[in-house]
Amino acid sequence: MSSDSVDPAKRQRRTTLRALGFCGADDSVPPRVLGLYSQAYPFVEFGVLFRPDKEGEPRYATMKWVEELSKVAAKSNGKMKLAAHLCGARVNEVLEGNDSFLIQISNWGFKRVQINATAVNGVDTSKLGESVVSFLSAVNSHPELEFIIQKNEETKPLWEGILNSDSVEARKNGFLPKNVSMLVDESKGTGVLAASWPSPPAEYEIGYAGGIGPKNIEKVLQDVMLAGDGRSIWIDMESSLRSSRNGLDIFDMDKCFHVIEAVCNAGIYSHPDYL
Repeated sequence: MSSDSVDPAKRQRRTTLRALGFCGADDSVPPRVLGLYSQAYPFVEFGVLFRPDKEGEPRYATMKWVEELSKVAAKSNGKMKLAAHLCGARVNEVLEGNDSFLIQISNWGFKRVQINATAVNGVDTSKLGESVVSFLSAVNSHPELEFIIQKNEETKPLWEGILNSDSVEARKNGFLPKNVSMLVDESKGTGVLAASWPSPPAEYEIGYAGGIGPKNIEKVLQDVMLAGDGRSIWIDMESSLRSSRNGLDIFDMDKCFHVIEAVCNAGIYSHPDYL
């Protein structure tokens, strides 16, 4: 088929990257440093992992650090994007319809909440299908938050249950509430690169994760921007952003910048004028 025969609407369609997710920000990096990056690159979204039994360990920030981050976010004039990645007991609370921690993270300035309902993240996955109604109740109680569900084989009872739900909550905005999206990560949070990237379905927005990082970001960007098929997508990474320095496991801002530079070199975003 020649380019002249392609539908003009499809020819003009361009996938957009709504967020570049860096997950696992913790006490190893000052919140003000994250604030500086957000001012220069507002498309970056910093993800904070919340799992009470691991608080203070690498990847799991202390509440004191989160409170400092919240103050920085409040002064950012909306430029700082924060996502709360819930694990372990924090996931169980939301699946049971308990929204007390959701209220807290909303007050801290987080706009997106990822539900890591997998075994590797400390969640009992045997009753995910039974949690659909209570989860939707929490979702609809917090329209100010976007809820991200990990979409993989392990979490299928949850996301498939929602898609097949006959509840008013699930149907009033289409197949999903407007503030629910899905993260495609067949590695189930283990950092294994996907063999291929699916295109977003008509019913909801998706993001991509699994094995993405500084070493392969150029190729991944080419693939996901094509797979995005003119939609608004995001990518997220975690394990690849860690480094060992002086015997400590740290969130490496140099690796974050390498990824940012790849995004700018690809023409998706630009460096600020002063750089």
